[in-house]
Amino acid sequence: MIYREVGQFKASYAADQAIFPIVQDRWLLLAALAAAYVVIPAVGSEYWLLTIMIPFLVYALAALGLNLLTGYAGQVSLGTGGFMAVGAFATYKLTTAFPGLNIVFALILAGTITALVGLLFGFPSLRIKGFYLAVATLASQFFLIWMFNKFPWFDNYSASGVISAPPRAVFGHVYVTGAEADPRAKYLFVLTVVVLLALAAKGLVRGRIGRSWMAIRDMDVAAEIIGIRPLRTKLLAFALSSFYCGIAGAMWAFIYTSAVEASAFEIDRSFQILFMIIIGGLGSILGSFLGAAFIVLLPIFLDNAPRLVGLDVPVNLVTNLQTMIFGALIIIFLIVEPNGLARLWAIGKEKLRLWPFPH
Repeated sequence: MIYREVGQFKASYAADQAIFPIVQDRWLLLAALAAAYVVIPAVGSEYWLLTIMIPFLVYALAALGLNLLTGYAGQVSLGTGGFMAVGAFATYKLTTAFPGLNIVFALILAGTITALVGLLFGFPSLRIKGFYLAVATLASQFFLIWMFNKFPWFDNYSASGVISAPPRAVFGHVYVTGAEADPRAKYLFVLTVVVLLALAAKGLVRGRIGRSWMAIRDMDVAAEIIGIRPLRTKLLAFALSSFYCGIAGAMWAFIYTSAVEASAFEIDRSFQILFMIIIGGLGSILGSFLGAAFIVLLPIFLDNAPRLVGLDVPVNLVTNLQTMIFGALIIIFLIVEPNGLARLWAIGKEKLRLWPFPH
């Protein structure tokens, strides 16, 4: 009753093909944006903004990048952490080589550099796929992390190998990196970047490029027969996915941790991003956000749940429980609902369309 399409008529093709053609979806999106831009900065503490909301947004952007490649184009990748590291170190080198470079342009350039690296490691996808492609991208993960640890040029010959992100402002004195940055400015900057890139991805997957990716994913031989070029389509998926992951890695290092280190992007990070899109939903923009929210909030819930019931559980046991729950949930979603939380959300909306009548 609250989610009915009856009476919503489209007078043009543009209205019918809009990203959110249903009025309720548009209102829901506006409400979510209002809460994100107004309510959370007004009532959120520094702890919530810096340790929960910013990591959630960065994870969502990285998951979105991987979802473009794996969920829509069907190309399995285990090198997400390595591409995030490329974005982080590229931003560091750009900001130290050009001190006057605005952080926005630094992120764009770092994303472009990461896209070029993604193109290089995307060439094996032209000959191999599935498990073998996953192994090839896993090799890229280890190679990139080894390279950043091996050559001191990337950290400007720092003795410790851990380097601090230089302070940078978006405009004027509104700093989003460094000790001068206000937590709300950091949060709003990351939120704006993620919203813009998410809307761009939503429009991208609904167009010709997205349809080409899904055709390659579903049956690459049939896609080639109808005129889709596998070379260009797969490499474009790797480039755009790496672009998103590179920007996510740059914001992780510059805005979240304020430190650029290769150890933050080890293989565990790649698996963590992969878990997000499996739990959230493959081939879904919303699923990237739902998976990121689940991965970020579940450890917080497990840390606080024993205290709420008066139990004193050791920290190492809680950590092991998190790993066990993650693994169990991945198995459950793969068996029961392969399309993840996004599919459950879609089923809920379908039931609302017919409520109170039986489905």
